[in-house]
Amino acid sequence: MKKHIAMLTPALIFLFLLCVLMTGATYFYNVRLFYIELVLLLASLGLVILCMKRSQKYTHELLNHMGELLSDTQRGVLTSFPLPVLVTDMEGQIVWYNDLFRDGVLSGTDVYDNNLAQIANIDHSADCPEKGVNIVRAGKEYTVYFSNAAKEEERLKVFYFVDDTVVKKLAHEYHITRPSIAIILIDNYEELQQNAKENERSQIFAEIETVIEKYFTANKAFICKTDRDRFVAIVEKQYLDEMVKRRFDILDSVRVINASDNMTATLSIGVGIGAKDLTESEQMARQALDMCLGRGGDQASVRSKDGYEFFGGVSKGVEKRTKVKARIVASALQELIESHDNVVVMGHQFADMDSLGSAVGIYRVVKSMGKQVCICIDPKRHLVASLMSRLMENGYGYAFKSPEEVLPNITPDTLLIVVDTHIKHFVQSYDVYEACKTVVVIDHHRKTVDHIDNAVIFYHEPYASSASEMIAEMLPYFGEKRRISRIEAEALLAGIMLDTKNFIMRAGVRTFEAVAYLRRMGADTVEVRKLFSTSMEEYMSRTKIIASAKIYRKCAIAGVQEPLEHVKLVAPQAADELLNIIGVDASFTLFEFDGGVSISARSMGAINVQVIMEQLGGGGHQTMAATQMKGISFEDAREKLLGVIDRFYETRGQ
Repeated sequence: MKKHIAMLTPALIFLFLLCVLMTGATYFYNVRLFYIELVLLLASLGLVILCMKRSQKYTHELLNHMGELLSDTQRGVLTSFPLPVLVTDMEGQIVWYNDLFRDGVLSGTDVYDNNLAQIANIDHSADCPEKGVNIVRAGKEYTVYFSNAAKEEERLKVFYFVDDTVVKKLAHEYHITRPSIAIILIDNYEELQQNAKENERSQIFAEIETVIEKYFTANKAFICKTDRDRFVAIVEKQYLDEMVKRRFDILDSVRVINASDNMTATLSIGVGIGAKDLTESEQMARQALDMCLGRGGDQASVRSKDGYEFFGGVSKGVEKRTKVKARIVASALQELIESHDNVVVMGHQFADMDSLGSAVGIYRVVKSMGKQVCICIDPKRHLVASLMSRLMENGYGYAFKSPEEVLPNITPDTLLIVVDTHIKHFVQSYDVYEACKTVVVIDHHRKTVDHIDNAVIFYHEPYASSASEMIAEMLPYFGEKRRISRIEAEALLAGIMLDTKNFIMRAGVRTFEAVAYLRRMGADTVEVRKLFSTSMEEYMSRTKIIASAKIYRKCAIAGVQEPLEHVKLVAPQAADELLNIIGVDASFTLFEFDGGVSISARSMGAINVQVIMEQLGGGGHQTMAATQMKGISFEDAREKLLGVIDRFYETRGQ
């Protein structure tokens, strides 16, 4: 530092002599001006001398201070250290650094007595992280490690700068070029094959394959067709990130391809990312593809170590027209029932018509096989009072048992059949589920991540309107001896009518075939309609919720904070009625329940309410979904809902 200060002396002397000459020259032109300049020159000279004295004193004190802090041995060791080294006091003031630090990190400049914060963003007051601190300076990347120089006094901190620019660049290239497996499936290949005209069939599939190959080739991926409706691609992470950023817009490109009867083509894409090798990535891609198909198809799912991420899913699921799967499941289920001593049938919490109706259908089959069977349902927390009363009037009083009554009778030879849900935490009793070793799942809701994964039979049909429809399809395959009575047929029909909103929503060809079968079994539509009658109190509560509705971005949002009778029942009904408003694409009803807020969501298909509810911890179908948010206020829940609606429209570019 003394050397650098000494270098300033010749420059100051030169400037002083120049000022003297200019002042002397002024004497010959203006004597008065000469005396003024002379006074100013002498004052400036005194000020410069004073500043130089103070600077020398400060430099001397600083060097003495550095000498006190760093011993000769320490300076010798750190000077010869093969890494850039910086020393600061406990306040972060720089007191010393070696030549490697000056030449490499500082590019030849000096920063004595500056603060560490002016060089790097390092919290010197905290302990050094195990992996150091990453900084970037002058285009180079460093990992900085630091520690106390004198443990007994803790007056200094020593910082070691490791230049690992090349290593980090290689690591970055390694991560962005990691290969991942993607499996692409044409969802409705069979339907397109059957419905397309002979002269356009090859053209449709050639167009689909061209879109797929162009999309993945543009993203530098290797793609191969492995079956008539299936492709496998290997894509690097950097290009996969671009696909995710564009939310797999190939789904939109394929969806515009139509057959002769306006049936659109759709894809399902499963991707395995972050796997240790290609074998594990392929397994993860298969799991992701299964999730896509379980959620209705026409979407992409990225499976990583942290879980699933979904994209797309804006169109309705395509109804499968074959009943082969129903026959196979019925045969396998019959064998399982025969091989177990007793059976427990269980739906979801707050059982509705579909949950109880499908449970009653299974109950009758098991009972006709001579096995002990019961329906597990909470007698105080359900939404089917009218149907339960009618069933109990017709000899079903002994069939219903609470979870507390069921648990003591569960043995290793007990079979649990879960209907109308596949989510672990949403079953009627999680304790009953945990106690049963053998589980069967029959459900129609779109698949979620927290699904029951230990089922020996997982009959999942997201294209079906209801679980009752699925049970009605299976019943004929149990044989004539397993015929259901009129009361069971009406319970199943009530479940179908509930989930289809009286055959308005999600009612396909197979729905009406199932209804026709139930009618042949004696179901009376008038008696079923009576099951949906409500009391005056329920009607008034529903009206209050509807009256509170406000329109936000084509969504009707309603809810009241005051306690209402049967709010769990009337809130979904209010959501259904709000869809009758012109310009409303979706409706949401909020109500406080069990220390939190519940939301019922409905749509006519223009908005996928399942995607919206999933972001709030719920799920369901494209046109009917719900969620329960624990430990949150009514207003906070409403604000979260509005935020999710905004993001939904933003992803669609609206």
